[in-house]
Amino acid sequence: MPGNGAVTRSTLRQQIADALRDEVLAGRMQPGQEFTVKEIAEQYGVSATPVREALVDLSAQGLLDAVQHRGFEVHAYSLDDYRGMIEARSLVTDGIFHRLVHGEGGAAADDPRRAAALAVVRRRGEEAERAASAGDLNILIGYDLRFWRELSALFGNPYLADFLHRLRVRSWVCAVQHLRRATDLRGRLWSGHTGLVDALARRDSDAAGAVLAAYNAHSLALLEHLAAR
Repeated sequence: MPGNGAVTRSTLRQQIADALRDEVLAGRMQPGQEFTVKEIAEQYGVSATPVREALVDLSAQGLLDAVQHRGFEVHAYSLDDYRGMIEARSLVTDGIFHRLVHGEGGAAADDPRRAAALAVVRRRGEEAERAASAGDLNILIGYDLRFWRELSALFGNPYLADFLHRLRVRSWVCAVQHLRRATDLRGRLWSGHTGLVDALARRDSDAAGAVLAAYNAHSLALLEHLAAR
């Protein structure tokens, strides 16, 4: 059945893309590191077609660069790139926070389903905070991405939620290129997830914005410090 084959290939393509993204986030694939479709296909024991498609997808997301006649390489981000990502994230999240607080776009502000959904997001934030306090970057990234994806999903616009998720993935790819230089990150990573959710639960967009501004300032200051070293 042709349909089944298409689904299988599409799923494999996504699985490879996810695996390579995780390799970059874990620091096992370094900025500027080059590789070919053949090398990745042999590594995962699959054909070249889904690998090529996955690499093209990751290039479109800004995680890889195509190198003419040589394959692909991990994109190297600068601190200026990170500053630009912070600005872009802020423009999106400010709008999301405002509409979540005032009940526009997604569930109404007084909808009990919204309160239940925020409680789920808050538990995700608690896990992220524990990982941040322990300095466990790999676990933090996983929970942080789920936290923001689930929070932005409350807005009710899947296109905007997907855009923010991709932007946050790129932000983490940029950040880990500097954070991996630190020997101990315990107590140095931002851990204000629950405070952000609590502000939104109180319908206080100003407080939510202040939490986000503190997060951006903290993250940028840490990366600047590590880059200077």
